[in-house]
Amino acid sequence: MKLIHLSDLHLGKRVNEFSMLEDQRHILSQITALVAAEQPDGVLIAGDVFDKPTPSTEAVTLLDDFLVSLSRLDCPVFLISGNHDAPERLAFGGRLMEGSGIHLAPVYDGQVRPFLLQDDYGPLALYLLPFLKPAHVRRFFPDVEINSYTDALGTAIGAMDLDPQVRNVLVTHQFVTGAARSESEEVSVGGTDNVDASVFAPFDYVALGHLHSPQNVGRETLRYCGTPLKYAFSERQEKSVTLVELGEKGYTTVYTRPLTPLREMVALRGSYEELTRRSFYEHTSYQEDYVHITLTDEMDIPEAMGKLRTIYHKLMKLSYDNRRTRTAVSPQAGEAEPPASPLALLAEFYQSQNGAPLTPEQQQFAQTLLEEIWEEQP
Repeated sequence: MKLIHLSDLHLGKRVNEFSMLEDQRHILSQITALVAAEQPDGVLIAGDVFDKPTPSTEAVTLLDDFLVSLSRLDCPVFLISGNHDAPERLAFGGRLMEGSGIHLAPVYDGQVRPFLLQDDYGPLALYLLPFLKPAHVRRFFPDVEINSYTDALGTAIGAMDLDPQVRNVLVTHQFVTGAARSESEEVSVGGTDNVDASVFAPFDYVALGHLHSPQNVGRETLRYCGTPLKYAFSERQEKSVTLVELGEKGYTTVYTRPLTPLREMVALRGSYEELTRRSFYEHTSYQEDYVHITLTDEMDIPEAMGKLRTIYHKLMKLSYDNRRTRTAVSPQAGEAEPPASPLALLAEFYQSQNGAPLTPEQQQFAQTLLEEIWEEQP
């Protein structure tokens, strides 16, 4: 059984005010060609299909075109919602689309019914579990104590009634403890969304979405495939599509196929004179790549952004690195520190008001309250 694992398309995304729709259309066409060449038994899309819960018309049209192209290849598609998606919107029309081989995860209702696929090694049970918060699961299991994301996922998986004798595959969208985040991802308040990898032990392969860097978590078969495009200059990894081949029970092979973007994200550094020298840029693709330029000139260059964009047409970001910026003490001039968590801010305020730290019991109560408030946010 061969499956292609995708996630985090973020259709409609803008990076530094640049629309990525043209780049996304290019990469989806490349993925469609790869599907035609590989002829998998299914394509798994592990959430964050759109960048916003209310996507633009152009983003919806792009997804529609992609799904139609996959349907015309007679390739079944299995798609779930992520934390950036509105599950109700994404699930709309799902029952009608099943006739075309497009299977959309319904809004979570406490039950996850598997899709049964068949090959020479017997049945394979495929489960679609959209992004969940503890509050989503508590609603359907009021008698179960659910205090964390690990509790929530453990409860949802425990209710699936898995058959350990067959191959089981899960498509889900969560942050698994031990995975590495990147700059372009949304971080939850206080880092409360961690899920322990142990809850996924019953599955032969877990197709994860949420993190933008391709990576395994603890084992090769617990995997983030990453975004098909770079959405931040810090993302250095080559983008790819993950392929999974499941033989008989216990034998799973994971490998990748590289993707080539329409434009690269490039970081350039040097003086204004160096970077505007024709011999430097005219024989490169920098003029059409997305570029972050760091100028090393000691004096600011007047209207530098506009001048540089006459050469580097997709210049996204301009910075300076010189004696002034390295010695500046103001927060605006230096590199911003990551914000403190709400719990840390509360503990600091409590200490200043009471002259004593929060007790462990108070910390636990505050953490639980913060999680409940965060879960209620859309």
